[in-house]
Amino acid sequence: MAKSLLTAESTLTDRYQTTVPDAVRKALNLGKREKIRYTIQPDGQVLLSRADQDESDPALGSFLTFLARDIQSNPQRLQSATPELLSRIQTLVGDIDVDLDAPLDDEDE
Repeated sequence: MAKSLLTAESTLTDRYQTTVPDAVRKALNLGKREKIRYTIQPDGQVLLSRADQDESDPALGSFLTFLARDIQSNPQRLQSATPELLSRIQTLVGDIDVDLDAPLDDEDE
């Protein structure tokens, strides 16, 4: 089983409610009244994420689930990036600055 970056616990109340731990709220950048998505994996693991995190791309959740299952089923396929690959990537992207938070131009959407 892969190591977790963060582990937190909370307790269910008599009404089956719980408080999302502070560390989890910060990691997911959750504010009051925001929605949380629970994704239950076939092996019983539950993924907790922001409900709005992947709504803009409906294929993303399925793709990430596919990757997670493949990694879990075939860990021997995982490989470290070699210095040669990193060098090739740098050659391809050069000095391109990318702002992942910038909105797309109309022609890019």
